[in-house]
Amino acid sequence: MSLQPEQVIEKFRQTGALLEGHFLLTSGLHSAVYLQCALVLQNPRTAEEFGREIASHFRDADIQTVASPAIGGIVIGHEVARALGARFIWTERDNGKMILRRGFSVAPGEKILVVEDVVTTGGSTRETIAVLQSLGADVSGAASIIDRSSGAAEVGVPRMALATLSVPAVESAVCEACGRGEQAIKPGSRKQ
Repeated sequence: MSLQPEQVIEKFRQTGALLEGHFLLTSGLHSAVYLQCALVLQNPRTAEEFGREIASHFRDADIQTVASPAIGGIVIGHEVARALGARFIWTERDNGKMILRRGFSVAPGEKILVVEDVVTTGGSTRETIAVLQSLGADVSGAASIIDRSSGAAEVGVPRMALATLSVPAVESAVCEACGRGEQAIKPGSRKQ
């Protein structure tokens, strides 16, 4: 039985991972909603369930490796790789640039799936794809637990998400909460 989008969102609510307020996102945009995936993924059973569900969409894609942008994508990426029986690697930032480190490498033509926790603009996913493609990998697709762009984020390869939300994310110049003088909270993992 496949996991329905409403069930995914409900798991975020149950764990207190769906936050409301005034947030500064990793993308630099502001939003009234924040999805703290670390809270929902701290339960290994939930992480495994989400990973199996994402993997089920790529069962016949001959994925050899799953890659995720650090740090948010690491837990879910590992679970997807485990469900697919694939290798797992991650990219990370070095002086603001996404790179492959820690002795990780990819072979020319290696079929890779990029997995992220939440997609807002698709920036981290695009950067990860670019690194892997520059090394000759065949990035076959991308996936995330949540797509908060309502399907609008373009990453250059076919992409799927367990749940899609329409959650506005805006520049600070047009943010209503900023206009009211409210301080934005930055609960994410990446320093701006």
